[in-house]
Amino acid sequence: MTSPLFDPIELGALKLKNRIVMAPLTRSRAVEGEVPNPLAPEYYGQRASVGLIISEATQISRQGQGYPNTPGIFTEAQVQGWKRVTDAVHARGGLIVAQLWHVGRVSIAAYQPDGRPAVAPSAIAAEGNAMKEDFTMVPFETPRALTLEEIQGVIADYVHAAEMAKKAGFDGVEVHGANGYLIDQFLKDGSNQRDDRYGGSVENRLRFMLEVVSAVVAVWGADRVGIRLSPSNGSNGTRDSDPAAVFVPAAAALKPFGLAYLHLIEGEPGTAMAPWEGAPLLAARMREAFGGPLMLNGGLTRETAEKAMSEGRADLVSVGVPVLANPDLVERWKTNAPLNAPDRATFYGGGAKGYTDYPFLETVGA
Repeated sequence: MTSPLFDPIELGALKLKNRIVMAPLTRSRAVEGEVPNPLAPEYYGQRASVGLIISEATQISRQGQGYPNTPGIFTEAQVQGWKRVTDAVHARGGLIVAQLWHVGRVSIAAYQPDGRPAVAPSAIAAEGNAMKEDFTMVPFETPRALTLEEIQGVIADYVHAAEMAKKAGFDGVEVHGANGYLIDQFLKDGSNQRDDRYGGSVENRLRFMLEVVSAVVAVWGADRVGIRLSPSNGSNGTRDSDPAAVFVPAAAALKPFGLAYLHLIEGEPGTAMAPWEGAPLLAARMREAFGGPLMLNGGLTRETAEKAMSEGRADLVSVGVPVLANPDLVERWKTNAPLNAPDRATFYGGGAKGYTDYPFLETVGA
């Protein structure tokens, strides 16, 4: 019996050769000016056999950065760096979209262009520690709340980044609305305590997300835009008191756009992306409300990916670490071949080791 993972699928204008997607993977290897590493074309090109590659999270502005050596998509030099990546992926028959990212409060003043505190819906610090530019850790600082005028400026930054992604030759873009970053901070009541039109009611908390999506769709067309959400994942301490009451309506509110896909983080119990204790599993309900293709993410194996699809929780899946360590994961899953072990010490920062040197099946034992 053949697996549905290897069947083609259309996501809007994107025609995927299989249903295995490379999840966005921060690697902290950008060079000066937040330009993609010179090895990035090889890294991404090696993995072009997946149905779709989602780029590592890519900040839309300097203000949107919160980690060391992450690439941007707002300067000409960054565009040229990404153009080499997209050319390499396309030369190997692959598709790649850019993930547009603003970390919001998951930053510190050291990353901000004006040296002021990071921005957020409300002046509530993220939980845990921030990573400084030298890779050392410090507690998160209390951010400052965005003004109404500044919110419009951030939306304009999304538009500019979307336009630059088009110049860089991407096949589309994914709006990063997950993992406790800026859009997620607006959605969840634990991080959004505003009393204006962007806070309070569910309708108000959805507003920023919908305005960003509308602005990006105006650049790309809905059939080349996806969005990533994480209703029950409490990354960086970003939680909601009633995720179902926010995220099922969020999926329904996105439906009229006719987006290419909804990318949902909802990890299996026991995985790093598992919902916090007591949080609901919403994939099936959100898939129905969204009415378009739903891509599921969260520590999936071939077996759990197939199970999620058979249970109606997903139309396709994204996987991270397995693709990082196995550039030919599609072939390995198809033939039930053993997988390379990931070298976690090389996930963030560094050079070719743990980046472009993972072996392909045909080189194993050669």
